[in-house]
Amino acid sequence: MSMCLGLVTLSDDNIARILSDPPLVWLVIAPDDPEPYEEARKSAPRTPSLLGRIFGARPAAGGAPATLVLAEDELMATDLEKAWHGIHYLLTRTAWEGSPPLNLLVAGGKPVGTIDVGYGPARALSSREINDAHQALGKISDDELRARFAPADMLTAEIYPEIWDRDPAEDDTLGYLMEYVGILRAFLRDAVEEGRGAVVYLS
Repeated sequence: MSMCLGLVTLSDDNIARILSDPPLVWLVIAPDDPEPYEEARKSAPRTPSLLGRIFGARPAAGGAPATLVLAEDELMATDLEKAWHGIHYLLTRTAWEGSPPLNLLVAGGKPVGTIDVGYGPARALSSREINDAHQALGKISDDELRARFAPADMLTAEIYPEIWDRDPAEDDTLGYLMEYVGILRAFLRDAVEEGRGAVVYLS
């Protein structure tokens, strides 16, 4: 089964709400599918935490917290498909480590509770963290990222999906990564322009 990484923009206020009331994360990553949220809500506390109440979560009918109130420019989504781990390697030259803000795809932000949204919990990054990542990535050229592509090392490090030694004439895996680097750059730019943070998740 494939592991794909998604990113969704969210305001800092709503990030605070999902961190204090994790089932709400399903309204961010699956807004058109009520079932995951309803299932997560069944096992969640019926009363929001103190932090949740501070940031506006209130019990609704039946004890469930009120839904998120979203601005028009929230929930802008993108998908890095299976390129996410290779991009992380190009950004940090590590498999799972790296320093903020360039480790945003695999280790940035805060876990949204313990709710498994596919491959573990989602993570939330504030607008400041997203801006920091945008600025840091902006200082690295595409040519520099291409120079970091090291198929043998990536295979040794088990960089998912472990396709990096394929013949470029038949499968341009570096080109694949760079296409999604462009998508990541655009997502970060747009999120910064709107002053938004983001939720990152693997599914």
